[in-house]
Amino acid sequence: MSGELDAAGTAIEGALLGAAVEPAHGNAQPVGATNCLNCGSVLNGQFCSACGQKAHVHRTLSAIWHDILHSVLHFDGKMWRTLPMLLFKPGELTRRYVHGERAKFVSPMALFLFSIFLMFAVFSFTGGPFSNAEGSVPDAVQRDFNSEAAKLDKEIRETEAKLADVKIPPAAKLGLQAKLNDLKSDRNGIAFAQTGKPLYPDNNIRSSSASGAKVSVIEGSVTGIDWLDNAVRKGGEKMVANPSLAFYKLQSNGYKFAWLLIPLSLPFVWLATLGVRGHPFYDHAVFTTYSISFMCLLFLIFAILGKLGVSENALGLAFVLIPPLHLYKQLRHAYSLTRPGALIRLIILSFFIWMVLILFASILLFLGMLG
Repeated sequence: MSGELDAAGTAIEGALLGAAVEPAHGNAQPVGATNCLNCGSVLNGQFCSACGQKAHVHRTLSAIWHDILHSVLHFDGKMWRTLPMLLFKPGELTRRYVHGERAKFVSPMALFLFSIFLMFAVFSFTGGPFSNAEGSVPDAVQRDFNSEAAKLDKEIRETEAKLADVKIPPAAKLGLQAKLNDLKSDRNGIAFAQTGKPLYPDNNIRSSSASGAKVSVIEGSVTGIDWLDNAVRKGGEKMVANPSLAFYKLQSNGYKFAWLLIPLSLPFVWLATLGVRGHPFYDHAVFTTYSISFMCLLFLIFAILGKLGVSENALGLAFVLIPPLHLYKQLRHAYSLTRPGALIRLIILSFFIWMVLILFASILLFLGMLG
């Protein structure tokens, strides 16, 4: 009899414990729950000591929006602590994060990914950091485009008139047709820069054979590797045949492969800081990622200001002054350098930055040709 009572008592105790742990169908975890709903560990605070989940969970529609805002912008305070320091005290932010203050700030990679996403979204509407209020190219560049376009249009008309002459020998006609293809190809490039669309979408690549077949625009060996030469040659033909599509691929690849700037920059940051002890490659990676994130956000701000009508001269001056000053402050305080030491390394790193940008552009060009 006592065994039956013990079994009944155990069953009742298990049922009560299960009721405490089982998620309710309401808006939150029941008060007094003793186990984490995620991993089952015993709770002894507001968060699970094993997996970190909150003891109090919500099942409301407003909680969804809270999760979205928290995930994207870290409304718990991380973003608001990180952004001011990234803008005004980048070296201190880098040093504090490297030395262990991780929970206070947005991680470098999370901030980089957010910056790239935000920059892509803004540039889709504004056209870039140095566009004017209408999102087009600057007036001075536009005038050059118009002048060159008018000259090409005149040459195209003259060449077409010569081709229409029935007295032209076949050999001369082939030469005129090749010249016309070249002119239309150049005109397509200007038209795309101005309007985003080629003026002659059906124009062939620059050179044609007597049969009208396409001829490669890249002759001979480029890399010394057969399969790579073929890929580059075919890519070159695609880019010349359809410059608008090639430009679109380069632009889209720029966003997709922006992360390549980090590994490309790391060796140069290491070289620029040779002689500064106690900084492994992890420190250089944090420095590089925060720095690139700042530049992305700076371009984003320039794009918005350009859309609002801020003059091109003012944006150009800001672009010349702000990045070096920011990089100097980050170098000096992240690596605890003297003013002369930071200035020397700034000059060295500025030269390296151009090398990184050239490498990055070359990679994008190559990927665009292969695509």
